[in-house]
Amino acid sequence: MAKIVVLGAGVIGLSIGMMLARQGHDVSVFERDDEPVPSSPEDAWLKWERRGVGQFRQAHYIHSAARQILDHHLPEVTETLLRAGCLRFDVSTLMPPSIADRARLDDDDRFETITGRRTTIEYAVASTAETQISVRRGVSISGLLTGPSAAAGVPHIAGVYTANGEEITADLVVDGMGRNSRLPEWLTAAGARRPIEEPVDHGFIYYTRHFRTRTGALPACRAGLRADYPSFSLLALPGDSGTWCVSLFIYSGDRALKALRDLERWTALVAACPQYAHWLDGEPISELLPLAGVADRYRRFVVAGAPVVTGIVSVGDAWACTNPIGGRGISMGLMHAAGTAEVIQQYLDDPLALAVEQDAMTEARVTPWYRDTLEFDLQRHAEITASIQGRPAPVLYEARNALLLAMPHDATLFRGFLETVSLLALPQEVIARPGVRDRIAALAGAHEQRNPPCPSREELVRMLA
Repeated sequence: MAKIVVLGAGVIGLSIGMMLARQGHDVSVFERDDEPVPSSPEDAWLKWERRGVGQFRQAHYIHSAARQILDHHLPEVTETLLRAGCLRFDVSTLMPPSIADRARLDDDDRFETITGRRTTIEYAVASTAETQISVRRGVSISGLLTGPSAAAGVPHIAGVYTANGEEITADLVVDGMGRNSRLPEWLTAAGARRPIEEPVDHGFIYYTRHFRTRTGALPACRAGLRADYPSFSLLALPGDSGTWCVSLFIYSGDRALKALRDLERWTALVAACPQYAHWLDGEPISELLPLAGVADRYRRFVVAGAPVVTGIVSVGDAWACTNPIGGRGISMGLMHAAGTAEVIQQYLDDPLALAVEQDAMTEARVTPWYRDTLEFDLQRHAEITASIQGRPAPVLYEARNALLLAMPHDATLFRGFLETVSLLALPQEVIARPGVRDRIAALAGAHEQRNPPCPSREELVRMLA
């Protein structure tokens, strides 16, 4: 049994803590925020302040791949989510009406996920974790302790120290401190090389409002959960306990659309999108919540084939964080946590091998999803910029665009598309399947890109003036 310290009591930190405790390790989690876990999901929504989680009351989503990880590794969390009011939601039911073959297949259950507000998800994970592992809240970590090196020239981390000077030794430290992790600075202070860092800020802004049902039923899904319009995107996500949220997503350089920070204008734009206007028909349970400064960022802790440090690994947003529009943060984080737990189980006694193998696992399993998310962001930024400038939108990724054009007309391609958005299969994996490329080419060539109905750019600017 090893002594493992996890930094950060968010969804990913607590999840990997529970996974490691299941392996028989002595796990302690340290969290800077000092507020205790609320006694109910409603108290979590109304009262819980998570100062270290900027998106705590923003739109959130758990993809099907993450639901499968929870079912397999942490079934007790799945049970707590459902008891807390989260819903089972099958995205395959969103099949477009343009597809004739609508018969359900035996494996369509893979598209089922669980929906919930971020406050409820955190409540469920935290309340479950505190029955299994030690969680100390209100503890601020200030730096790293070093010990004897496991490889020449590579510092080895042997624990952490707190802002109060307490030294906490560990056989392994797990950085689950999220997108605000200061690990690179701490590593430099400990004598290590800085990891590779690739920050990309496309300047996206979100405006979100939450609602609760007045009738006992959630709004019907008349289209996908996300619509990408020329100048903006719209998210409509079912939550828990009869709640949902609607988010508008814009580019910060679009001065005309910054008027959406005004609730009346925000409401008018959602109402002008026919497929989503009915999502306004509920009791508002929040003000309009803005979110900005959410850059993509990737880190790699093996440089030129050698780890910059041993004795510590990063998971989730502490490793790589993404634009929230795809709702991939928790899902990618759980993928990374599960893979890291597997590596720890196999290589804990060999710190150098653990660092190398965790990097290899990350690059094979999770980094491709980060790159895929970055491609979406680049394409979306190019489309919105073209709309602002009044020119045709460029197509940066031909294969991805062709699948998007073809999938509303073919059940197999629609399911393949769902696999890509549910983190079950990468687009290149779907397109490489026998016959799929030809099928996409035939259908994409026969159909033009059609935006969902919404105001034109000129109408939009006049509406928001």
